[in-house]
Amino acid sequence: MLEAIEGSQAIARAVAMCRPQVVAAYPITPQTHIVEGLSRLIANGTLSAQYISVESEFSAASVVMGASAAGSRSYTASASQGILLMTEVLYNIAGLRIPTVLTVANRAVSAPLSIWNDHQDSMSVRDAGWIQLYCANNQEAVDTTIQAFFISEKTEIPVMVCVDGYTLTHTLEPVDIPSQEEIDAFLPPFHFRRTLDPQNPITVGTLVSPDFFTEARAVNHQAFKKAIKTIHETDDLFFQLTGRRLGALLSVTGDSTAKTGILLMGSVFGTLSDALFSHEEKDEIRLLKLRSFRPFPKEDLQEAVRGLKTLIVLDRSLSTGSDGGIVGMEVRSALFGQKNAPRIINAVVGLGGRDLPLSLLSRLLDLSKNPDTPEFLFADIEPSRILEEVSSPVNTVHSEEK
Repeated sequence: MLEAIEGSQAIARAVAMCRPQVVAAYPITPQTHIVEGLSRLIANGTLSAQYISVESEFSAASVVMGASAAGSRSYTASASQGILLMTEVLYNIAGLRIPTVLTVANRAVSAPLSIWNDHQDSMSVRDAGWIQLYCANNQEAVDTTIQAFFISEKTEIPVMVCVDGYTLTHTLEPVDIPSQEEIDAFLPPFHFRRTLDPQNPITVGTLVSPDFFTEARAVNHQAFKKAIKTIHETDDLFFQLTGRRLGALLSVTGDSTAKTGILLMGSVFGTLSDALFSHEEKDEIRLLKLRSFRPFPKEDLQEAVRGLKTLIVLDRSLSTGSDGGIVGMEVRSALFGQKNAPRIINAVVGLGGRDLPLSLLSRLLDLSKNPDTPEFLFADIEPSRILEEVSSPVNTVHSEEK
């Protein structure tokens, strides 16, 4: 049954119904409402779990790593600088192939300081070895959270569920949360085949010499290739349970004969879907919603762009010093050498939470029609502010001399 609920509270409810046994929490905006919601559910007895309030995000990641290794389903959430503080442990969790779920309430990374949404935080750890799934709305955030536990425990790869901060976490939407009985039927009790056991001691995280380190990395890379199949199968199973599909790795909306495509991730999909619905040129546009950034769906993307003349790739993160956004460079790599590959325009938008209005669709279409549009650009920049910044950096305060 649909109910109007804040995104963070819906995520907390979904996590609780997956029956985690350990929740580690350190507050950072805009994910705090999620772990606050879980603390209330544990305090009132709705969820039987150990809630561990830690002193930092580094500790939160360490707790879930140890809890899962010891045989307990675990969960945490963070954002922005918190994700960066976790980085060392995120690599350890992935390298040890320990299943767990982390919600990233996506937020810009300073400096200058910003508490608003973009994707720089999760993109900064894209190579840590975690599956990364991005959500377009709060229904997807709930459903992806449930799927994430299943995927992680099936593949023994940790999963990040990436949800746009404020835009989704603090917004009320009608959400259908599956019943406890449905989730129990979908998600079996947690079982980790390498659970630490004093009666059967093993070594975890031992020193590996150069003779074997490459092989260890290669095995993890192969596991990601296998995870592609698991993500597709999980989406099929979830459809049988709820009647909802999340698009597995990549989904396409719009006319199959369209010549212009826009590839995007996260909540901007809702904005452009609404704009497309009433646009006079809607038959000429195809929206490609990238749900899985890791593993990256190379083959799905190659199929989705067939027939396109132009593909606009939206980036809400930046690889500073390179000639492109992070998603844009990934897309160029995936399509390089493909016969009849579309012209690619990589547009950075919405950094630091800058508004993404309905008019963005028309702006992007104008760029696609202009043969002089560069391959990479900041599509929502204010040029006059760049001129001001040269002499006065925006994160520096100058006092007047008297």
